[in-house]
Amino acid sequence: MTAVTDEDQGPGNVKGKGEGKGDGEGTGVGTGTSDGAGVGRKDGRWDDGLIARRAAAAEAREAGEPAPRTPDQDEARPQVEAYAPADGPLPTRLDALRELVGLSRARLDRDTLAEAGRVLDEAAARQRLSSRHTVIAIAGATGSGKSTLFNALAGAPISDTGLRRPTTSQPIACSWTDGAAGLLDRLAVPGRLRRRPHPGPAAFDEALQGLVLVDLPDHDSAATEHRDQVDRVLALVDAVIWVVDPEKYADAALHERYLRPLAGHAEVTFVVLNQTDRLPGEAADLVLDDLRRLLDEDGIALGEHGEPGATVMSLSALTGDGVPELREMVGRFVQDRTAATRRLSADIDAAAARLRPVYVAEGRPGLGERAREEFTDRLAEAVGAAAAGQAAEREWRRNASRACGTPWLRLWRWYENRGLPGSLDRMGQALTPPEEELTARQRVEQAVRIVADDAADGLPGPWAQAVREAAFTGAQGLPEALDELAVKAGAPAPSKRGGGTETGRDAVAGTPLGSPPGGRPAKPPRPKWWPAAVLAQVSMTLLQIFGGLWLVGQIIGVLEPGLVTPALIMLAGVVGGPLVEWSCAAAIRGPARRYGQDAERRLREAAAGCGRARVLDPVAAELVRYREVRERYVTVTKFSTTGR
Repeated sequence: MTAVTDEDQGPGNVKGKGEGKGDGEGTGVGTGTSDGAGVGRKDGRWDDGLIARRAAAAEAREAGEPAPRTPDQDEARPQVEAYAPADGPLPTRLDALRELVGLSRARLDRDTLAEAGRVLDEAAARQRLSSRHTVIAIAGATGSGKSTLFNALAGAPISDTGLRRPTTSQPIACSWTDGAAGLLDRLAVPGRLRRRPHPGPAAFDEALQGLVLVDLPDHDSAATEHRDQVDRVLALVDAVIWVVDPEKYADAALHERYLRPLAGHAEVTFVVLNQTDRLPGEAADLVLDDLRRLLDEDGIALGEHGEPGATVMSLSALTGDGVPELREMVGRFVQDRTAATRRLSADIDAAAARLRPVYVAEGRPGLGERAREEFTDRLAEAVGAAAAGQAAEREWRRNASRACGTPWLRLWRWYENRGLPGSLDRMGQALTPPEEELTARQRVEQAVRIVADDAADGLPGPWAQAVREAAFTGAQGLPEALDELAVKAGAPAPSKRGGGTETGRDAVAGTPLGSPPGGRPAKPPRPKWWPAAVLAQVSMTLLQIFGGLWLVGQIIGVLEPGLVTPALIMLAGVVGGPLVEWSCAAAIRGPARRYGQDAERRLREAAAGCGRARVLDPVAAELVRYREVRERYVTVTKFSTTGR
């Protein structure tokens, strides 16, 4: 017979009636009172329910014996045992998944992380409850005989069966041992639908101690609330027994909605072909083989030849053929005490499989040294580092020619450049047309866009978008920062520099690195040998003047005639001046080139530092974050039990 214990009761004024047969000829009838407690009677003795326990305790006290332990006392004991070994893979995977979700909240939308969050919540809820129990649901289509199989395993007609469809409208639970109230509360099974097995072989089977069997409504029921209950309970139980019949075993709704999505849960899945008594001869074997073929196409691993996977078998719940074998398999499964761990591990695998597109990259994403150098080259080109270096070199040579050149040549150059629009003294103040400003800004934007695309290449969509956003956000003030950098360095600002036109190059040439703001060139430092060269040039000039005056004096008759000596002195000055200038020009080539290279390098490094701080470092930070979440994802999938 069946009865309802006090731990299984629900609130409300409930009346119930149950009938059952004993092992022998004894029968019993149970009635429910207003408090919802079911009671039963066999051979004149109360054997279950609240009244039965109180009566047994009173009889024990009168006889001086210890009072029997009640389910309430059993409930008071700790129910949560070691859920998994401390060094097992499940805690490590759960921790990694929790960290993965935490690191990804700012980069992924809530819907993407919803399944992973649900798995973490369900895992925490299941670990807080009894680990001594294994919750197995029996699911099936209308008329498949799942309620009949439920009753056969329980050894009593707990779940109603009949021709009226649907027969089962709410989940019905049968618990072989006490202490499962928390699990049934989690499944939202009403207290009035919580049962215990009929006293008999099934109830006292040691292998089934700890089993909580749940009979579900039909998954293809016409009532929407029935299907919703099936979906809800299937997401919470530790294992599932799918009951199929010869007519609907290939139903597309079963395979597409349930079996195929739950292919990764093969180790906690039983598929039972029921009603084999309706199949003649070897037809049952043929149907069973076809069922195995369909399950294989669904991606469900079959537990054959000792390999882990789903258990597939045939039976007849009506005649009892094959039921003992199923009961034995379920008993071994329950005593293994790993169903909950396997279920949670499979849930983690399913969540990880859904997250794979947002964590696994196609190639090896990153910001390589080559990409960094190319970005620096583009910024240096935009800021005009090469042109600034060339301008600095020319300025060095110009100052050298001014200091070491002949006075007559310097006077001619001054006259040639005086007041001319293109003179070197005015080129530093030249303005660039507006269209050239856009060209310089576009170069900076192009450099940022290219480096962002290189860094995001191969990344999953959300992380690639995060990398690009980091680059573009940092680059918003980059052109202005480069302008300020160039002004401080003495080079024309990028926004006032042309994109390779002659006007732009001339403007750069007029303002070398090291000039103060305003475009006026600053004089480069003079080498130590310049005073000697200046003295030599002054000497040559004095020789020219002295020789010239000597000749003039001879011509006007002030001095004695003798043209050879003054002519030679004057010729020495005339020839020596350009010779000194030429020697100085040859000597300054190396220093001028090095000075220009140093100027280019300094401006290039300044532009690179600005680009690194504003663009490369934020991009690198996003890549580091992606590598962190990728490591967590690898940890989540490392101990996969489904091969996903």
